[in-house]
Amino acid sequence: MGCCSGRCTLIFLCSIQLMVALERQVFDFLGYQWAPILANFFHIIIVILGFFGTIQYRPRYIVVYTVWTALWVAWNLFIVCFYLDVGGLTKESDLLTFDISAHHSWWREHGPGCVRREMTQPGVAIVDSQSYISVMGCLIEYQYIEVLHSATQILIAVYVNRAEGNIAGSDGNKVAALTDTTTVREFTGAGQTFLWFSTSLQSFKHVNYWCSA
Repeated sequence: MGCCSGRCTLIFLCSIQLMVALERQVFDFLGYQWAPILANFFHIIIVILGFFGTIQYRPRYIVVYTVWTALWVAWNLFIVCFYLDVGGLTKESDLLTFDISAHHSWWREHGPGCVRREMTQPGVAIVDSQSYISVMGCLIEYQYIEVLHSATQILIAVYVNRAEGNIAGSDGNKVAALTDTTTVREFTGAGQTFLWFSTSLQSFKHVNYWCSA
């Protein structure tokens, strides 16, 4: 079964969005960022739902996906503000870990070119010593990597929104064209069930004419 360009575009964008979300989830797990982990988890579920709804022609799933896309953009804007210290937010806080731990972004110590060294406090016994980590030589600061991740998510979401708008417009034109014919066929499920509606405007006009006569 073929697909129109709008649906193919949306399926492609859903696939890209899903891969990017999975990649981001892995690094958030490595950094113990619990708030982003939960957000990514719900995002992956909704993207799969939107992917399924696009393939199976389920408008309700696509509506849920559209609403979540707006929330996802807002969340990523919050992440951008958090890592750029905008609006009273600071990347040094434990907000993304729910104040459970002092962990920060995984990229803070493992970014491109970063050299990570553990140093012990002088004058303290080795058994009881506490080490602190020194990171040097990073080609790009970790906050900019996180901002780049969020900006990519926002960009994909914008294209997804445009693709959904194109699909809604094309489907509306098809329905408007079909209302002048004898029947409209709507596929549900995997295309195994057919629902037929008698929506012929010409037939309605003839029936109305004979009833009034």
